[in-house]
Amino acid sequence: MNRRSFIKNSSAVTLSASTLTVAACSSPKQTAKENDTAAFTDDFDLNEATITELQQKMESGQYSSAAITQLYLDRIQAIDKQGPGLNSVIELNPDALSIANTMDQERKAGKLRGPLHGIPILLKDNIDTGDQMMTTAGALALEGHKAAKDAFVAKKLRDAGAVILGKTNLSEWANFRSTRSSSGWSSRGGQTRNPFVLDRSPCGSSSGSGAAVSANLCAVAVGTETDGSVIAPASFCGVVGIKPTVGLVSRSGIIPISKTQDTAGPMTRTVTDAAILLGIMAGIDPTDAVTAESQGKAITDYTPFLKDDGLSGKRIGVEKSFLKGHEGVVGLFRQAIDVLKRQGAVIVEVELLNQLNPIGGAEFTVLQYEFKDGVNQYLASANAGVKSLAEVIAFNRKNEAKAMPFFKQETLESSEAKGALTSKEYTDALAKTRTSRQLIDKLMTSAKLDAICGTSIGFAGCIDLINGDYDTGFYFCPPAAMAGYPHITVPMGMVHGLPVGLSFIASAYQEGALLTIGYAYEQASKKRIRPPFTKSLVPA
Repeated sequence: MNRRSFIKNSSAVTLSASTLTVAACSSPKQTAKENDTAAFTDDFDLNEATITELQQKMESGQYSSAAITQLYLDRIQAIDKQGPGLNSVIELNPDALSIANTMDQERKAGKLRGPLHGIPILLKDNIDTGDQMMTTAGALALEGHKAAKDAFVAKKLRDAGAVILGKTNLSEWANFRSTRSSSGWSSRGGQTRNPFVLDRSPCGSSSGSGAAVSANLCAVAVGTETDGSVIAPASFCGVVGIKPTVGLVSRSGIIPISKTQDTAGPMTRTVTDAAILLGIMAGIDPTDAVTAESQGKAITDYTPFLKDDGLSGKRIGVEKSFLKGHEGVVGLFRQAIDVLKRQGAVIVEVELLNQLNPIGGAEFTVLQYEFKDGVNQYLASANAGVKSLAEVIAFNRKNEAKAMPFFKQETLESSEAKGALTSKEYTDALAKTRTSRQLIDKLMTSAKLDAICGTSIGFAGCIDLINGDYDTGFYFCPPAAMAGYPHITVPMGMVHGLPVGLSFIASAYQEGALLTIGYAYEQASKKRIRPPFTKSLVPA
């Protein structure tokens, strides 16, 4: 999850956009220019290749799935482990080429499983895979843990013919370990870097998934979100991310934070690929009761929602508070609004974030209780050496030099101190966060909106392992996160060589509507660019 939602003043919505600055990570100066580009020639054959384009290459015989998989494996070695050194992939799947060969044999035999047949994909390292790979949430305490079976979503991807290349690094425990952690750092995987500017944060917690997709280390990837963990790294890394409605995608077999806010989601370079991946991931899982709510609402193919004229006649609520702040980010937001208008959308200025101020720190309280409960349930039946949150905390204390060299585990400890989910403190806090649903629904109904939009988050801050992350402003994730509602981010443009995303949110199970709007904006704006692997931003 993205801790920016509650670190400052214990409030989900108290971020100050006016404090946002751009600086070289080694300098306090606020002006910067691109310089010192990494000595790397990026001539990868599959740069920016979409799912459809890869399928065409396999159908024509230009490439096999095995050849494509090998190209991505080589790319990971060249970009992630050497070269720029993104450090986004925590583990490779030793069975990847074998899986790809099987998909090639099926293709030759006339068996095609669907659009993901033979397509290489990366999964976040909190998603169980019943194979030779570990599932650790980036934690040394879980090193060596191999799941007995695939998570429900991993199985759906395998059944669809996807080639699981490996696991991506993440902010340890999905950024729920410390109040001053560095996004993208884990004790098992180290620090992931932003492919646009290497000394900048990739954000988190789906840091590796966002960076890997952006850097063309895979076709598509899967992340998870509690509050911002798909949307924020997608925005920082210049890609598309979707946080689905809680209940659309199963969470069984995913190391949890929150049963009321957690969900897996697509991270891709295009809205089309996100739509394809979402349709395959969605589905009812008997072992995750909340997915029963998606009966009759989940769709197996979201691509019919992708329309070039999808903004025509749409009423879009624009978060008014984001019209002030850093001039570069505000400038992008205003340009995006102009694009929406030119494509036929009706713009209505709204104020959603200030209505959420009374919720205060209730979200963090809910997550502490649910994290303890969920992690204890997960570990009790896992193959890990630790069987409870208390044992994780004890392991970290015993191995402090390796497990906690930069920041500690006060969030784990404060969660362990909480009681059961029957506690009045928990039920009161949950009721408070649930008011976000009423606020979003009421605003959309009263203003007759199709979606509400805002800047996803500010641009990437400097990586700081000592002090941790700092406020980068414009954070739009808490409303949909607390409500369990869908959220999509699409590249909006660049400020000083750093990407910024544009977000659209809506009410429950409105993924189709958001894909229509997001796709139309994407096609009209075309703001996705390949990352240059710049080493740093240096003072002008």
